[in-house]
Amino acid sequence: MNWAERSREIFAQEIEELQKVAQRIGDEMDQVVDLIFHSPNKVVITGIGKTGIIGRKLAASLASTGTHAIFLNAAEAVHGDLGMVCRGDIVIALSNSGTSREILALLQPLRTLECTLIAMTGNPQSELAQRADLVLDTGVSAEAGKVGLAPTTSTTAALVMGDALTLCLMEKRNFQAENFVLYHPGGALGRRLLTRVRDRMETNIPRVALDADFREIVYEVSSKRLGMTIVFDEGERPAGIITDGDIRRAIQNFDDVRLLRACDFMTKNFKRICPDVMVSDALELMDINKITTLAVMEGETLFGILSIHHIFDFRNERL
Repeated sequence: MNWAERSREIFAQEIEELQKVAQRIGDEMDQVVDLIFHSPNKVVITGIGKTGIIGRKLAASLASTGTHAIFLNAAEAVHGDLGMVCRGDIVIALSNSGTSREILALLQPLRTLECTLIAMTGNPQSELAQRADLVLDTGVSAEAGKVGLAPTTSTTAALVMGDALTLCLMEKRNFQAENFVLYHPGGALGRRLLTRVRDRMETNIPRVALDADFREIVYEVSSKRLGMTIVFDEGERPAGIITDGDIRRAIQNFDDVRLLRACDFMTKNFKRICPDVMVSDALELMDINKITTLAVMEGETLFGILSIHHIFDFRNERL
């Protein structure tokens, strides 16, 4: 077997399939680009397995080119990480078959959160595609190779579709070389990460009392737009934290949430960080614990809240 020749054949097979995918791209790409460009919310990319790896790359590409994007593993999302999704976010779900059980399990919660769902799938007739607001068709007739079982051409199609979306958004933002430097460690983003937490934190702290009822908690979390609230005790000391995720889990786990008080479902041992710590260290702590906010404290004194939005706030950047 001449492996060089065989490799060229595989390249040719994948290129042929990519050309077919490219020919099917229509007005839906215009709609997706405009939707993301004009949205004040972040983009959440979700997937699982090999397609999930492609999704992680897409999220990284978008985030480094001016679009506030994160990756959320679908399997972890159904076990609590859905709390990373905020109301009104745009969710791009990657699934070649469009029938991935973990992704389908997210669809109803995403509707409850009023998220816009974009399906990037190889099966426009699938349940995922049918329930999505917009569909980017990455369907291929066959995977590369003689056996045709391993994800190859399908993941390549998803990868290139993601690249096309990223580059279209870059061009719509008039994203130049100097902007690219801006969002990388060698530029302003690097300088931003090397600033102190106190310089990026929010001092308008969401707050409720230990005996606050469920409606009051939901209102405070929603109105302050940080996805959480601090629970204070009678001595005005921080006693716990309640996040969007805690609220959703309470709705799932308790028969009558009207009977709940903040002390019933708050997290007591919440993550905190000192105000003089570097933002880069705060970001690492968020990543390790898979959270998006930190209480900024010194001893028992609460100074503010640091949100991932304060670190990666692309909405107000002039590109």
